[in-house]
Amino acid sequence: MYAEIHGTPDQLRDQLIAFMDKHVYPHEHRYYEELNAASNRFGTVPLMEELKQKARAEGLWNLFVPASHGGLKNADYAPLAEIMGRVLWSPEVFNCNAPDTGNMEVFMKYGTPAQQERWLKPLLAGEIRSSYAMTEPEVASSDATNVRTSIRREGDEYVINGRKWFITNAMYERTQIFIVMGKSDPDNPNVHLQQSQILVPRDTPGLKIVRALTTFGYDDAPQGHAEVIFDNVRVPAENILLGDGRGFEIAQGRLGPGRIHHCMRLIGCAQRAIEIACKRVVSRTTFGKKIAEHQSIREDIAKSFCEVEQARLLTLKTAQRMDEVGPKDARDLIAAAKITVPLMAQRVIDRCMQMHGAGGFTSDWFMAEAFSYARWCRQADGPDQVHMMALGKQIIKRYAE
Repeated sequence: MYAEIHGTPDQLRDQLIAFMDKHVYPHEHRYYEELNAASNRFGTVPLMEELKQKARAEGLWNLFVPASHGGLKNADYAPLAEIMGRVLWSPEVFNCNAPDTGNMEVFMKYGTPAQQERWLKPLLAGEIRSSYAMTEPEVASSDATNVRTSIRREGDEYVINGRKWFITNAMYERTQIFIVMGKSDPDNPNVHLQQSQILVPRDTPGLKIVRALTTFGYDDAPQGHAEVIFDNVRVPAENILLGDGRGFEIAQGRLGPGRIHHCMRLIGCAQRAIEIACKRVVSRTTFGKKIAEHQSIREDIAKSFCEVEQARLLTLKTAQRMDEVGPKDARDLIAAAKITVPLMAQRVIDRCMQMHGAGGFTSDWFMAEAFSYARWCRQADGPDQVHMMALGKQIIKRYAE
């Protein structure tokens, strides 16, 4: 219904590899040159729009759409997401970038026909972008029940007040819609029914971008991460998603698949880092022999290979399990992958940067930015500690009984 996919998963994989080889890798530095030369770092990059047209023409568009809505199974999408993850900006080429994929799934699952027509349709076409506003600076947002942003009903409107930060895509000039999570019923004895999610168009009075934020010095332009204030923002009552008190339910439905999408992309980052490192170590010599001939280098390459393979198998198993029973009943494996994969990618990329000497820290290679991505993924969609706490509780209950 929502996908534009033609061919079997194997055909799509071969087609995607060929597209990356022909159109993405050769222009990797051109992308950053155009970005850095722009008067607005958070504006549209010409190369991106050029490649989007090519990808859509070749049927490599909206590959993320789940099977329940006419797209691919998670297990079939996983290898494709890994390929796209090898270049950090390339998922947008195929309309498969976060947070838009998760937001589009929210509209597919929970949006009204009117909401889908106004927001989902242009998102699927790649005409606009979106943000998901959940994390707040004043509270520990790893516990989503802590959010303080208020969503108060006044007649035919809702009034929103609060402060959010690390809101991806908020800086992007193409972003037109924010999905905002806040408390609509703070006194409800069930803490998981206190929250709602509501749609706030970007041009709504009272929505203010405070500043762009960085991770390890990267501003992740043009998408960016921002601190955002909602100051007496008023939106029509029909902008509520699913209904009052359903915010936590929506968040759980959204974040499960999104966590695995990040894992898939990170495996692509780590795999590519190993491949680049192998080329590097056979091209340089130290102490009278090639770097590749040193025992410590071979050990690091071997460990990295093993760790990527283990993480890939876990992620594929998780994806298959999600296809069989759904994200809710696959939450143990989702948590395990989310704990394992970002930390694995961080370790592997770190080793590969080390093999590049000082050059590994520069933008001459993709690894420094990929390391930043791996590190912040250990916080995004829930920090390691929360996933370990939840998974440990689940496993203890399973075997203790």
